[in-house]
Amino acid sequence: MSIIRLFTILFFVLLLSNKAISEEVKKMGKFKDWETIVLKNDNQKTCFAQTKPVLQSPKKNKREARLFVSFRPNEKIKDEISTTSGYEYNKKNSITAKSGKKKFKFDISQDNFAWIADQKIERKMIRAMKSGSRIMITGYNQKGSQTIDHYSLMGFSKAYNAAKKNCS
Repeated sequence: MSIIRLFTILFFVLLLSNKAISEEVKKMGKFKDWETIVLKNDNQKTCFAQTKPVLQSPKKNKREARLFVSFRPNEKIKDEISTTSGYEYNKKNSITAKSGKKKFKFDISQDNFAWIADQKIERKMIRAMKSGSRIMITGYNQKGSQTIDHYSLMGFSKAYNAAKKNCS
């Protein structure tokens, strides 16, 4: 696993478990269903827009799911889309995002997180998110059970622009 992926996983695990040092994490704004956060650590800076699902299926199984778009200027990474459904993904099934008629596949999964490897596909998904109202992430846990997380896209454009601006 690359050091970048390891850093990303560690960062999001710390953030999601609320163990990140508060002085390093700064919430830049809440934009309807999305928020922008900046993490400063030494000379490193990470900015991202994030959201929680507005609806989860199955309803009986509450999970800590999130959808992120990240920027890490020191590593020349921008528009990196990642997601977690709150469990370890299995390797047999695809993790997909769907907004309207547009469908996107997450190619890389590691433990509880998934990423899209191709920057062109990430940019297409961001365009779909800017123009859409909802996006659904479908994943499969280790037992093969399907989950679907519905994310509102209300406020996405403003949160995305704020994250991009803070890390430009």
